Amino acid sequence: MALRIAVLPGDGIGPEVTRAALGVLRAACSLGGIDVEAAEYPIGGAALRATGSPLPDATLAACLASDAVFLGAVGDPAFDGEPRERKPETGLLRLRKSLGVFANVRPAKAVPGLSAAGPLKPEIAAGLDLVVFRELTGGLYFGEPRSLDLAAGRAVNTLPYTREEVERIAELAFRASEGRRGLVTSVDKANVLETSVLWRRVVEEVATRHPAVRLEHQYVDSCAMALVLTPSRFDVLLTENLFGDILSDLAGALVGSLGLLPSASLGAGPGLFEPVHGSAPTLAGKDVANPIGAILSMAMLLRDGCALPRPAAVIEAAVEKVLAEGLRTPDLATPGSPATSCSAFAKAVAGSVAGSVA
Repeated sequence: MALRIAVLPGDGIGPEVTRAALGVLRAACSLGGIDVEAAEYPIGGAALRATGSPLPDATLAACLASDAVFLGAVGDPAFDGEPRERKPETGLLRLRKSLGVFANVRPAKAVPGLSAAGPLKPEIAAGLDLVVFRELTGGLYFGEPRSLDLAAGRAVNTLPYTREEVERIAELAFRASEGRRGLVTSVDKANVLETSVLWRRVVEEVATRHPAVRLEHQYVDSCAMALVLTPSRFDVLLTENLFGDILSDLAGALVGSLGLLPSASLGAGPGLFEPVHGSAPTLAGKDVANPIGAILSMAMLLRDGCALPRPAAVIEAAVEKVLAEGLRTPDLATPGSPATSCSAFAKAVAGSVAGSVA
């Protein structure tokens, strides 16, 4: 068996965490005799510099022809003042749209021994184990009309949703919760947004098809507060695009570091897998980035993108083992806990994966 993976290292720390994650992936796949065909293509700022486009046609074609797509990170401050079509993030948005991925799945779980690295008291962080299902193709990021007139001091964005868009992401969230703790928290702003009124109505209809799952509604501002005060009460968070983007980053902070979080973007075709963190240009080239989010994204690629749960579980167990042994990247280091490099941490995880054969 061979896996064809389109690898998009991207910008900033993207190439570093991508190299780290690929090494672990190859180690896990070798256990089952799985060949990995991984070819790299540019996206984002790296692609703009090389081709003038944030998503070259060759990159998109390779992604569409792959079994799965892995992305390191996108974002380059050198293009901050450029028009929308020349922004690195535009390449990522176009890629998601072209792949037809509509569900962004972002798990967040407190890791024993890492609570000191986060802002929460250990007794509050304990038991945090949730997953965000974020709708990915609708809402403010794609809505039309949109405009920017700096001279007139006026800008417009539009927040549209359709029944179909809400129903398909809600269905996935309820199915996921059936295999977890049986609670879906749907996040909206139905007291002021008509879009959220539709969102709530459709989610309630989907809930009737899943009687074993309890549904609750929360306004996004109330949910943000509850995530900080009582994070362990949540199971599956179901959100529209913008709210999910914000709340999943908040969840990353709660578990100790945004560098810990993986994600999967799923649809009818090849899935897109990437760590939740950004490109962190100030850290690029220093070998200090946290590769855990990227490594765990590779585990999601195997399980959710390629139906290979065994090597995925091996990777996840190896990450937990290395963390339990006390190895920490700088973002997780505390007094008395010396930091290691991105590459050294990944090497330790790959070694643990290889050792799992015995």
